[in-house]
Amino acid sequence: MAKVREVLAEICLGYEETQVGATVRPYGNFDAAKDADDLATAIEVKGVDELTIINILTKRSNDQRQDIAFAYERKTKKKLDEKLKVALKGDLADVILGLLKTPAKYDAYELYQAMKGLGTTESTLTEILCSRTNEELHRITKTYKEAHKNDLDNSIKKDTSGLYRELLLALVKGIRCEPSNVIDYEQIDRDAKDLHDAMTTKKEKDFPRWISILTERSTPHLEKVFTRYRTYSPMEITETIKKSANGDLSDGLMDLVQCIQSKHKYFADKLIEAMKGKGTKEKLLTRIMVSRCEVDLFQIRREFKKKHGKSLHSAIADETKGDYQRALLSLCGGDDA
Repeated sequence: MAKVREVLAEICLGYEETQVGATVRPYGNFDAAKDADDLATAIEVKGVDELTIINILTKRSNDQRQDIAFAYERKTKKKLDEKLKVALKGDLADVILGLLKTPAKYDAYELYQAMKGLGTTESTLTEILCSRTNEELHRITKTYKEAHKNDLDNSIKKDTSGLYRELLLALVKGIRCEPSNVIDYEQIDRDAKDLHDAMTTKKEKDFPRWISILTERSTPHLEKVFTRYRTYSPMEITETIKKSANGDLSDGLMDLVQCIQSKHKYFADKLIEAMKGKGTKEKLLTRIMVSRCEVDLFQIRREFKKKHGKSLHSAIADETKGDYQRALLSLCGGDDA
């Protein structure tokens, strides 16, 4: 168990700093053995006790879930995720199995699924790679190789093309500068001018320059660059992207800029997208709820309410049903009505 704790501590590095915005936090009076026993009973009971499974796994932190899985396997000699994969179906299974993975394993799995088989789900690649930190990206690439016996960048090269591929490959490197207390106003001005000139002073637009600046500079620096950009251009940075780029490259650059400006607003918009119109995009909804519930879902909830005019809790209640709904509402953590 000590080794497990050591590995988990490395995986969850920085968790304490992010949990201020978490809607799922470590459970008090945690007892991994008891939870494992209760899950074993819930899985084996006739008809499967989905409610107990939901109540336990949506109310424990990720490291606690890893301890539960370890205790379950020690008790039953079987893997918890494999038993739940058989016991649960559909969207509920996607939520619960996602929660059982570490954050890096979950992101690696989602990236793999996005490139698996015929066709590529570019929006998934863009969402994950644009919104993760350097450390998260490094863990994802390591985990991806361990799980799929292939480098993530090789998969991206195979399944994407052109400047969009170059954008993803630059993001995967995870070499964005960390925030600094020193504000370099000269560099801010140079970067703003370079972004403008790259779109206006050459016969061909210099998108590689954009990719370099947007994937290597720190987020606080780029926020100031975007403001300074307006002194060189009559358009906002996002308006320039819409006018100058198209297809997957345009979508990728837009997502990246929006993440730089505010990840909370970005994910709130994604949640609105997942539940607007006829039908619900369950995979998108599930991925955001699972991946952000221990990071910043509380702030995302607030931005969702500002933008949508109704609470995330209410939207989920309106657009989903059954045990899938119960699981998502538990991860949501409250109603901002």
